[in-house]
Amino acid sequence: MKAQSAAMSGLLINQPKYAWLKELGLSEDNSGVYNGSWGGSGEVVTSYCPANNEPIARVTQATLAEYEETVQKTREAWKIWADIPAPKRGEIVRQIGDALRKKIKVLGSLVSLEMGKIYVEGVGEVQEYVDVCDYAVGLSRMIGGPILPSERPGHALLEQWNPVGLVGIITAFNFPVAVYGWNNAIALTCGNVCLWKGAPTTPLTSVAVTRIVAEVLEQNNLPGAICSMTCGGADIGTAMAKDERVDLVSFTGSTHVGKMVAMMVQERFGRKLLELGGNNAIIVFEDADLNLVVPSAVFASVGTAGQRCTTTRRLMLHESVHDTAVDQYLAAIEQFKTEEEAFAWNNEVQQGLSSSIFTKDMGRVFRWLGPKGSDCGIVNVNIPTSGAEIGGAFGGEKHTGGGRESGSDSWKQYMRRSTCTINYSKDLPLAQGIKFE
Repeated sequence: MKAQSAAMSGLLINQPKYAWLKELGLSEDNSGVYNGSWGGSGEVVTSYCPANNEPIARVTQATLAEYEETVQKTREAWKIWADIPAPKRGEIVRQIGDALRKKIKVLGSLVSLEMGKIYVEGVGEVQEYVDVCDYAVGLSRMIGGPILPSERPGHALLEQWNPVGLVGIITAFNFPVAVYGWNNAIALTCGNVCLWKGAPTTPLTSVAVTRIVAEVLEQNNLPGAICSMTCGGADIGTAMAKDERVDLVSFTGSTHVGKMVAMMVQERFGRKLLELGGNNAIIVFEDADLNLVVPSAVFASVGTAGQRCTTTRRLMLHESVHDTAVDQYLAAIEQFKTEEEAFAWNNEVQQGLSSSIFTKDMGRVFRWLGPKGSDCGIVNVNIPTSGAEIGGAFGGEKHTGGGRESGSDSWKQYMRRSTCTINYSKDLPLAQGIKFE
């Protein structure tokens, strides 16, 4: 008993300084499976604070049998969720956003404690989820396809968008809330159900977020399995990638693992949405405003402890730029010969996530945005490579995976499109003027 008591007292959650963790429904031992009810009988993992390597609390992960049960319950929940009109689904997402607002400081503190980013970035990450919920509410009244002119008399030609079904969401440790939020809010609005496997190093954040979402669903008399969770390692992730019942696998992580996930999903002709690594560059031209360059380069390099996928990894300076706060980079930077060369350096790496130039030359700006400019999914001017807004589509090209999340028309990744032709005449004309007599 003394040994057990000592072990419990060694957890941060039992220290008065960290009593706020219990406001999130966390305890010394936490269930790592949610599918309408809480459970978990797999491996018990301890979550550690990376700042001091002290244990925070424990989580019991899912077994493969519990994963199987959760998939079945989640697919059953879809039958109910898909019948709810999109604007009504948007109302549920609005309530999720409001519930997150109420817990934003304490949840942001947990992100900081468990992941290691500073508090303001932890709160900012939860704010991203809130913002995407707001965005998704409006989207719930706007999803739709065009009515197109038919070449045949008495016919209507239109596009119908329907949910894919079950979206499996595998997220990384560096953004344990926001990336799930991007996927979850949009997927729900589109009529999908979600199954989340968070990073094994941030399981408490996964549990805390799921508790907030589950409470909203339960208050609306909806199946909790609409937003299910299975904490676990590679075995759960592999099962999701290979499972034909998971209609879309959204994976955020390394290019190495993402390639394996992509091959497993493609093997079954499944859908995938990949957000993988970046090798992001800032290019500083001779006419750049150094008052913008210096704070941008610092934030993009050290923000989130340097662990963003959009973190700046390459800094290219024109030879005339000598008096910045990054003189130490100059020894490794060759002189720019041409603008084209600078653009080529940006594009020469395998990844294509984020990129930025600093210049006042408007012609250069539009060449940078054009077909011979940056080949990245995020192409910035006079701002850092990191810190994307939620209103635009987030994602990259080449080895970054090609997926798009969050704003713009990213919702289309979570839906399937049908082209529908309706004959309301009494004749049967064929397309292309074909006569079949």
